[in-house]
Amino acid sequence: MITPRRALVLIGAAVGLALTTLPAQAADIPAPGQIVMSPNMEHVTNVPKPAALTDIHTDMAFQGDYAYVGNYSGFSIYDIKRPKRTSLVSSVVCPGGQMDISVYGDLLIGSVDSSRSNDSCQSQGQSASIKESWEGIRIFDIKDKTNPVYIKSVETNCGSHTHTLVPGKGRDARKNLYIYISSYGPRLEFPDCQTPHDLISVIKVPLANPTAATVVNTPVLFAPDRDTNGDGVPDDGGNPGVPLPYPDGKSATAGCHDITAYPEKDIAAGACMGEGVLMDISDREHPRVTQTVRDDVNFAFWHSATFNNAGTKVIFTDELGGGTRATCNEAIGPNRGANAYYDLAGGQLQFRGYFKIARHQADTENCVAHNGSLIPVKGRDIMVQAWYQGGISVVDFTDSTRPEEIAYFERGPDNTAPALSGGFWSAYYYNGYIYGSDFNLGLDVLRINDPRTNQAKRVKFDMLNAQTQTSYRERGHDH
Repeated sequence: MITPRRALVLIGAAVGLALTTLPAQAADIPAPGQIVMSPNMEHVTNVPKPAALTDIHTDMAFQGDYAYVGNYSGFSIYDIKRPKRTSLVSSVVCPGGQMDISVYGDLLIGSVDSSRSNDSCQSQGQSASIKESWEGIRIFDIKDKTNPVYIKSVETNCGSHTHTLVPGKGRDARKNLYIYISSYGPRLEFPDCQTPHDLISVIKVPLANPTAATVVNTPVLFAPDRDTNGDGVPDDGGNPGVPLPYPDGKSATAGCHDITAYPEKDIAAGACMGEGVLMDISDREHPRVTQTVRDDVNFAFWHSATFNNAGTKVIFTDELGGGTRATCNEAIGPNRGANAYYDLAGGQLQFRGYFKIARHQADTENCVAHNGSLIPVKGRDIMVQAWYQGGISVVDFTDSTRPEEIAYFERGPDNTAPALSGGFWSAYYYNGYIYGSDFNLGLDVLRINDPRTNQAKRVKFDMLNAQTQTSYRERGHDH
């Protein structure tokens, strides 16, 4: 999602277990709020957004019997021990978008990428051109789920649009947690966010004393004098993109939107506005880019990345239109605002294919590829993913040249909010259930019943931060 400060000119059909790829007609679009889903999906429950949080829901994290859901106004903690009876435990009002969150031990980390008057939960929004403005990350102690305590803030360059937790390596894992801060959209009038912005911030959190968390490095990922298009001329801060109007423009690379780490394999994948990158994170404080890929035909804004369990594939998503456009229609087509699948062979990313949901949405529905996670099925690559008002889709990409949707859930247009401002921000699989964070309608709990995914119900995790991947073998166990 593009926050106001980062706003850029970016440049139900019937289904069985094998879903149709024919485009839906206007008559097939559900009525406002009407639920439609594939026969192998079950809607377990919905927990409305807490009244205390007046803005939209954002990203999620999980630990033990709890789900944590971010909101531009703060965050909430839910008890999911009995998913059918999912209930609100507490909400913390602490405004500052996007409040994408992660959890680790007794810590919750939230990203703030909106300029604030100070780092407190009582702060007011103000222009980033004011020198005293603050943005970065907030750290909360969540040992008492009914009463989280704000313990630390860390200001970062250009704020924190998203962040990625990376545990220390070897013996260091017991001592330190590292946080990679992704941010983008530098402006000359912003004192804390100057061009070129070709770096990320690395925060080190001593686990024995998290209030000592501090920025320890700001590694430059993209050399400002690089020549990405091969014309012999330096790009001056990243590929400038193609300055065409929506939907044909391509974004410049001036920071990363999202980084997904696979710490046990010492790799990470970054979605960095104008390109996707592969990174070596064997030295946690000094991550470095090892390969860059671009798609100047179809990708407008590289938004997020996900590895398969084996670490041999990467799915990149294109957030065409910044999540505020109706891109799931015939005019935009199947290859823009989509997923792109790359195989990782010999340390190199090789493009294999695209996937986009085939169900066309109404012109009032924002719809584009967004956040998702793997469903832990051994021997297959299956992912659940949010598409804003396009709903939630489950895709088998075992053959990355022919990804196939095997389940879906969606509602008709959200008429509880203005047009183009609703739907699912994130959809993640955790311990037998799919959880969806809906902008306006709260937390949805779903279950997929399908022979291709049922074995995943036997895999249990004790934590899930979608941007910090762990292997099924490493983190799960069969019952």
